[in-house]
Amino acid sequence: MTGTTLASGYSGPPAWQWSDLVASWQLEPVVLIASLLLGALYALGLTRVRRTGGSWPLGRTAAWYGGLALWVWSTMSGVGVYERILFTDRAAQVIVLLMLVPLLLGMGGPVSLLAESVNERSRERLMRVLRSWPSKVLMFPAVSTALLMLPPWLLYYTSWYEHTMTSQSWNIGLHVILVVLGLAYFWPRLQIDPVAHEYPQLVGLFITMAEVVFDAGLGMLLVYGHTTIAEHYYTALGRPWGPSIHQDQIWGGSTLWALGDMAGLPFLAALVRRWMVKGRAETAAVDAAIDAQIARQREAQREAAGSTPAPAGSVAAPAEDPEMMRPWWLDDPNLAHRYGKDQT
Repeated sequence: MTGTTLASGYSGPPAWQWSDLVASWQLEPVVLIASLLLGALYALGLTRVRRTGGSWPLGRTAAWYGGLALWVWSTMSGVGVYERILFTDRAAQVIVLLMLVPLLLGMGGPVSLLAESVNERSRERLMRVLRSWPSKVLMFPAVSTALLMLPPWLLYYTSWYEHTMTSQSWNIGLHVILVVLGLAYFWPRLQIDPVAHEYPQLVGLFITMAEVVFDAGLGMLLVYGHTTIAEHYYTALGRPWGPSIHQDQIWGGSTLWALGDMAGLPFLAALVRRWMVKGRAETAAVDAAIDAQIARQREAQREAAGSTPAPAGSVAAPAEDPEMMRPWWLDDPNLAHRYGKDQT
C-alpha cells in the first residue's frame, strides 16, 4: 500500500476504509516468525501424539491456529497499517492482542500437548517446573489478574504509548508483550493446561467480572476525561482526513470499553462450560464411590448373616451399620469441608 504526502506535511496511508481490514497489509517480521515457529512446534506435538496412538481434540487445534492467525492479522492487516495513525485502531488492536489472541492460544492447550508428546522423564521435569514457586507466584489469581488489568492503564497513562508510536522496536515489543501477559492470565484461569495450583472456577468468574469493571473504567476515562493521549504526536502527524484528535480518542475509548466487555464473553462461556463438565465428572465419581461403598457393606452383611446361624424360631434383624447411617454429603468432596469431621 502506498502512502500519500500532502501539503500539510502528512505522509502515510490514505483515508481509512473498512476494506483495509482485508485489503491493506504490512510486514511484521517478529510476529510472523513467532507464529510460524509456534505453529510448526504445535504440529510436531500433534504428530508425536498420533504416533503413540493418542488423540487430540480438534477444537483445541482450531483454537491454537486461530489464535496465531488472529495475531498475524491484527498486526499485519489494515489494523497494523493504521495502528500508529488512528487512536481507535490502536485501541481495538490492544484488546485483540491482550484478550482474544491469548484466549484462543490458551484454549489450544499447548502445555498439555507438550506433556503428552514427550517421554516420561521430560514430562516429570515439566511438572516440576510447573509446581515450582515462581510458577505458583505467577499463577496466583491476584498476580495473573494484575498482569491483565494494569498494562492498558500503564500504556495510556505513561510514556509507553507514545514510545510505541514513534519507535518500531517499542511497537513490535507491544505486539509481543500484550500476548504474553494475556497468556499469563488465561492459562491459570482456563485450567486446560496443567497449573501450579487449581483454584475454584468461581474465583475465575469473580476475577472476570472485576476485569470488566476495570476495562469500563479505563474506557470511561478515555471518553469523558480531560487528558488527550499523545496529543503532541497526533498533532505533529497532521492527518488531514478522518475524525479530529479528540473525537478519535472518544471513539477509541468507546471501542476499548465495548470490545473489552465483549472479549470477556467467550472466556466466560469457556469457564462456565468447563465448570459444568468438571461438576458432572465429580458428581459421577461421588455417585460411583457411594454405590461401591453400599455394595461392599451389603456384601459384608450377607457374609456375616451366613456365617452366624440364627436361633430356631427367631427372626434376624438387620444389622445397623454406622456407615450406612452416615449422611451422604459428608463424603462429597464439594461439601465435606463445610462440616466437622466428627459430625454424624
